[in-house]
Amino acid sequence: MKVELFPFQKTAVYDLRMKIVEAMGGYYRTHAPQVISFTAPTGAGKTIIMAALIERILFGDEFIPEQQDAIFIWLSDSPQLNEQSKLKIDLKADKIRLGQCVTVTDESFDQEFFDDGHIYFLNTQKLSKTSNLTQNGDGRTYTIWQTIANTVRAKSNRLYFIIDEAHRGMQGREASKATTIMQKFIKGSKEDKIPAMPIVIGMSATTARFNKLVEGTTSTIHKSVVTSDEVRSSGLLKDRIVITYPEESTLNKDMAVLQAAADDWKEKWDHWDQYCREQHYAYVNPVFVIQVLSGSGKKISDTDLDDCIQKVEERVGYKFEKGQVVHTFGSPSSSIKVNGLDVPYVEPSKISEDRNIRVVLFKESLSTGWDCPRAETMMSFRHAVDATYIAQLLGRMIRTPMQMHIQVDDILNDVHLYLPYFDHDTVKKVVEELQNAEGGDIPADIYGETVDTPKYATYSVKPCQNKAKPVKDTPGQMKMSDYNPGGSLKNQSEVTNDSVDTAEESSQPLGANQNNYSAQKDDTVTASDNNTSEETNTFDYDKSEPDENEFEDLFDREEVMKFINDLGILTYDIRTVRIHNYLTSLFKMTHLLTQNELNINAVKDVHADIILIIHDYVEALKSAGKYDELVTEVKQFKLQSQIFDTFGETMDNYSVHDLFSTTDTDIDRQLRLAESKLSGEGIGTSYGKAYIDVTDPNAYKIDVILFVANSECMDNLQEYAKLKFHSLHDEYRRKIALLKSDIIRQQYDRIVSDGDIISEHCFRLPEDIKVSEDKNGKEYSNHLFVNPITRNAKFNLDSWETGVIAEEAKADDFVCWIRNPSRGSWALTIPYEIDDEKKPLYPDFIIVRKDVDARYIIDILEPHGDQFADNINKAKGLADYANKNPGIGRIQLIREVKDSIGNKKYKRLDMSKSLVRDKVIKATNNDELNHIFDTDGFYM
Repeated sequence: MKVELFPFQKTAVYDLRMKIVEAMGGYYRTHAPQVISFTAPTGAGKTIIMAALIERILFGDEFIPEQQDAIFIWLSDSPQLNEQSKLKIDLKADKIRLGQCVTVTDESFDQEFFDDGHIYFLNTQKLSKTSNLTQNGDGRTYTIWQTIANTVRAKSNRLYFIIDEAHRGMQGREASKATTIMQKFIKGSKEDKIPAMPIVIGMSATTARFNKLVEGTTSTIHKSVVTSDEVRSSGLLKDRIVITYPEESTLNKDMAVLQAAADDWKEKWDHWDQYCREQHYAYVNPVFVIQVLSGSGKKISDTDLDDCIQKVEERVGYKFEKGQVVHTFGSPSSSIKVNGLDVPYVEPSKISEDRNIRVVLFKESLSTGWDCPRAETMMSFRHAVDATYIAQLLGRMIRTPMQMHIQVDDILNDVHLYLPYFDHDTVKKVVEELQNAEGGDIPADIYGETVDTPKYATYSVKPCQNKAKPVKDTPGQMKMSDYNPGGSLKNQSEVTNDSVDTAEESSQPLGANQNNYSAQKDDTVTASDNNTSEETNTFDYDKSEPDENEFEDLFDREEVMKFINDLGILTYDIRTVRIHNYLTSLFKMTHLLTQNELNINAVKDVHADIILIIHDYVEALKSAGKYDELVTEVKQFKLQSQIFDTFGETMDNYSVHDLFSTTDTDIDRQLRLAESKLSGEGIGTSYGKAYIDVTDPNAYKIDVILFVANSECMDNLQEYAKLKFHSLHDEYRRKIALLKSDIIRQQYDRIVSDGDIISEHCFRLPEDIKVSEDKNGKEYSNHLFVNPITRNAKFNLDSWETGVIAEEAKADDFVCWIRNPSRGSWALTIPYEIDDEKKPLYPDFIIVRKDVDARYIIDILEPHGDQFADNINKAKGLADYANKNPGIGRIQLIREVKDSIGNKKYKRLDMSKSLVRDKVIKATNNDELNHIFDTDGFYM
């Protein structure tokens, strides 16, 4: 694949591969139809997973040989979905040739059999009784049903039928028809004279949905499931879906909410602009999606499109140019005039790739065949009766634009939906419909809020900085103004120093200065807008915000954040399975180090080590007089190994079989298998360059095959890889953490996480976070992250937590505190063990204190009641963490107790003290921990 799969996707591909082997073996033995049910939540990348699976079947992997004559038939209920899936395979699969993907059409398709080694795309409309494909005549020799039946009879050992039921585009009667057609392939159809397909792979968003499709079948069903937690933790999807609706008393609800949506979109532009400039990435260009009403009579839409676009332009201070606003109306499917602007028609599937598009107007054509990770903000003029449709659409908007969680700016980790004609109850219906569509398992948090009382607040270490931080352009870097109205990039030679703006210009990515737009606002929008000056229309925040010099902050928040990020505090990623073996993880790490010039010889050094290991093994065989004997046994087909064939059976039914024959072709084939077990990094080729015998060019290949066939050799190689992997990680973890590039850090973290079930990482704080703000919470000015305007953070802590923070704040050396989120992407995580299972602990508080030598010192506090059974387990986890992090100040487990007159006090057990730590590690139960609290606990 041209793209690196996420850990959960790799696991799914492997699981599906094994399930198919099991199913094919079952069909081969019993001829009973087999169904593999593959379910994964919206946004999991099911098409990418299937593309990777197809590649593995066609070209083999380290477990199973290639099957290059395999045939795949991909069925969905929509031509647009088929084209979208076909395009993804063509773009993302590096081994599948463009001609291997074939769309079955009425006009040209007429074959007795489906061709070997191809992927055919069908949709249910082409299979109706009135379709040309299903009828003889007009020069057609074979109906599609005959082609399918012939292929099943002649090629059942290599035919795979894929039903894409995950992206249902139809509703009502049409959906029922599509389901009936799909069931023909699972159950067979006497009317159409086709048997049940031997192997069916069903893709679905929920188990319940696919169960409905296969109900009444006698097929053997194998299940492969991707959970929402796996998808959520990957960073592939947004963390939050925020649905905003107006208060009942709001006048002109639609335009009031439209303004709020435009503000949100403008904020996303500013934050993406800052992020991409600082990270030196091409701009994300977030899209504003506006759903308008259908038209009555001769009107295109009952929504006033002119007013809509005008209000957005006024709000963002920018006059749109041709190609920046598009529509997807089925009728007319041509350009229309909106507010004096030519608005062209664009197919939904092409929106994502056209970086010139800013605003998309649509009615109903986006929920099917559409996937646009750049769609960050959506406004819908539809009414509350359309909850189901809006829920379906929202499920298509939750992918992250850069396919990763943004660590430094939490604002970029949510998607926002604005619904002016909904209220609290109808928004609740949208959430319920989305849960129904996903089987109650949504891989993102969903919240409803009103325009006037948002649930989420943005906290920052940069108070009073509403405007995106001015960052000087890097010569040659793409930016918004580098796109012409047609959507294509300017000539690269133009994108040089001539395109470098001043700092002031670079802070306005929507181009307000370029167009000098200063439209007047509508006086009737909301009462709160009456005092808005014309200056606000250009988003010149500096004129509306207070001068920063008027306020002296309690401490330098950015300095504290930088200190913590540079400190290299350990945090952990805890998984249930290891994604890669150590050899694969080692190569991925060395490639990253080499490509980013951190260690340009990393890959070369590992190659040299492994080549020497193989050579030493071969020389040992020769010294022991065993080498020639093994080669002879190989050539006589006597080398024993257990390799699965396509049907899940070992060759010769678990008997001794040929690992390879003496023909050059089969030796090369077995070398490829050996290479795949060596992580596909060209070790065989490197070994050949070092030790090739020109008189026997196959000798080095046999050396590599013999090495890989020896399980002890492979175990030793994995042990070498494990030690080398951890050695490099220890050497480069801090260096990676100090890099400015967010994407390199995330790539490194992913490699480390994939290599171990419990992996070490450097803790890093973002600059901005999104916090669920409780209106009843208490305001704290001494929290590190605060509201940029009020310079306060609002938290609704319980009495115990409030008491601990109050006690800490009284200390002379206290600077600030941080509320450590549970399950958050930037949370400080500590592993502990309970019932032989590793689990994550998220300590409640991080405390920052002054330090004479290092300027600051960091503490970790975990208030935890003694009534919980996991007390001793978490105490041991904190003690072990303290052993590995001597640079941290206090690491305390805290209990609330009452004195003789009933006053609350907080007793602390400090794991940073070696004596306490040793006692806790030796303790075996909570009673012993209670005794340690009695003997070593203390009060502040």
